[in-house]
Amino acid sequence: MRLGTFELVQHPDHPPVAVSRIEARITGHDANWLQVRWRIDGSERVIVPPFAGKGRADGLWQATCFEVFLRNPGEESYVELNLSPSERWAAYDLSGYRSGMAARPMPRDLSCTLRSGGRMMIFDAAIPVAGLPPCPWQVALTAVIVEEGARTSYWAPAHAPGKADFHHPACFALSVAAPGAA
Repeated sequence: MRLGTFELVQHPDHPPVAVSRIEARITGHDANWLQVRWRIDGSERVIVPPFAGKGRADGLWQATCFEVFLRNPGEESYVELNLSPSERWAAYDLSGYRSGMAARPMPRDLSCTLRSGGRMMIFDAAIPVAGLPPCPWQVALTAVIVEEGARTSYWAPAHAPGKADFHHPACFALSVAAPGAA
């Protein structure tokens, strides 16, 4: 598994107000959990959705949220996970590029935790591996950040030309092998 911290880049058509940097990384992966962390610098103007408690919800990407996209190498189908600081989450299967979207069953709630202080916030997510396709994966770690003044910025490892599009293959920059694989 190629782990490390990945600096996300903002989409050039959607600059942030105060956010200066976002880093994302897989902090743990074993037979039970995939753990992901985002660090947001310059977060003092980020609008955080109000607490709603654990549970599935649609439309989370319309507010500040963090996303994980994963697919098996060579496959057109992929999984999209939306993770909100409100503790709500969504999981979808897509049969191809932005097509064939259906709710993905998950064996239990995903865990979403936000810690904020001063000019920095940390968002952690724990995803049950039993609800994901088997490894290996190509992964995109992304973020939608809404700041005061209704300014939304889109952050990904890379952006394809044109509008912000986290579903584009250019975003799938991280390779993840099965736990314990060499």
